[in-house]
Amino acid sequence: MSKLWGGRFEKETDPQMASFHSSLSFDRRLVFHDLRGSQAHARMLGETGVIAPAEAAALVAGLGRLAGDLRAGRAELPAEAEDVHSAVEQMLRERLGDVAGKLHTGRSRNDQVALDLRLYLKEEIERVVSLLGGLAGVLLDLAGRHVETVLPGYTHLQRAQPVTLAHHLLAYVEMFFRDLERFIDCHRRTDVLPLGAGALAGSGFSLDRHLVAKELGFARVAENSMDAVADRDFAVEFVFAASLTMVHLSRLGEELVLWSSAEFSFIEMDDAFATGSSMMPQKKNPDAAELVRGKTGRVCGHLVALLTVLKGLPLTYNKDLQEDKEAVFDAVDTLSACLTVITGVLRTMRVNGDVMRRAAGEGYTNATDLADYLVEKGVPFRSAHELAGRIVLYALARRKTLEELSLAELQEFWPGFEETVYSRIGVDQCVRMRATYGGPAPGRVREALARARSRLADLTEWRHRG
Repeated sequence: MSKLWGGRFEKETDPQMASFHSSLSFDRRLVFHDLRGSQAHARMLGETGVIAPAEAAALVAGLGRLAGDLRAGRAELPAEAEDVHSAVEQMLRERLGDVAGKLHTGRSRNDQVALDLRLYLKEEIERVVSLLGGLAGVLLDLAGRHVETVLPGYTHLQRAQPVTLAHHLLAYVEMFFRDLERFIDCHRRTDVLPLGAGALAGSGFSLDRHLVAKELGFARVAENSMDAVADRDFAVEFVFAASLTMVHLSRLGEELVLWSSAEFSFIEMDDAFATGSSMMPQKKNPDAAELVRGKTGRVCGHLVALLTVLKGLPLTYNKDLQEDKEAVFDAVDTLSACLTVITGVLRTMRVNGDVMRRAAGEGYTNATDLADYLVEKGVPFRSAHELAGRIVLYALARRKTLEELSLAELQEFWPGFEETVYSRIGVDQCVRMRATYGGPAPGRVREALARARSRLADLTEWRHRG
């Protein structure tokens, strides 16, 4: 096929160079965004008198028919095209003749591809926000059923203090709320029209960029034509937000892997989200959570790749920017798949509350509360901490829990112990006592759940408010 830029060249492109240079294999994903942007551009050309209104109408109609044929499978992009923009122009020329050549008036592929990518990412951000909202909603539903399900909280992967499953899950809700806010904020910076910037220096034609922005639903028009075609900050920001979300998903996935092991047995994954072994018949593997954990690396890698592509680029457009799309596309696909699967895992898994509670009663998770009891009796905290540590050591040697120690044994360490100590260090009371704002006490957790549901509604309704 003839190239959009062939007039200056005397030789054909080397076939290896043509293959190396082509982006159609991946940027074909942008075809409907390209067609939509082209229709808006054509309408504007007609309304401003840059081309005849009849010509603009023919272009808009031709682009519409082409979109319909591609969606219905009645047409295919030409495989030999250099990129999606060339493919669309070739197909339009075959259908409309010379008038198709007027579509590119006042436009470069530089501002065209920036437009397509922004249109694509705006849609994908909205979809990711919906998926994240769905995940947060499932976590909130699960937390609502387990406000009083006690389990050990951990530091250094060692049992630390008793908390509730609801409180633990709400920690992930907070992470995903921050992710939602990042994507929503990223959408604002993606919502900028670059079209009309041309190759880098705008256009000598009387283009109405604000008219195009209004038709395509952009909130703003890019202020500087050079920045408009060179900017990929919005793509980097999306992949950063995706990377951090994947890190949060990976942390959750790791806990699900641990919790589903026989050593923990806190949960059992539904058969629909687990796999077996080709050799060992008894196995039920948490592959969904493991894959989420594993796929985090590829999304974080795309972030590093994008930053590296941009770090040495002079203004304005350079072919290096062709490398942005595969990174963005794969980040979108990977994140969306992981959000969908982990939501299914959480929705269907079985919680072994009795096992969690038993684990909370082991490992001396109430030792801090023993020290707090001493503080309440007037003992300085440092002394109380040391006393509680000595009591734990004593109990360990005798393979007893703190509650199993007699009052006489406790009074050997400090004579002020009273029978009330036993009600103070039971795991349920330990949790109830942690009633500071943001703490695991059931009353506080119910308040946090109500606030979280309200926040989720606000975050997921952001487009309607805009």
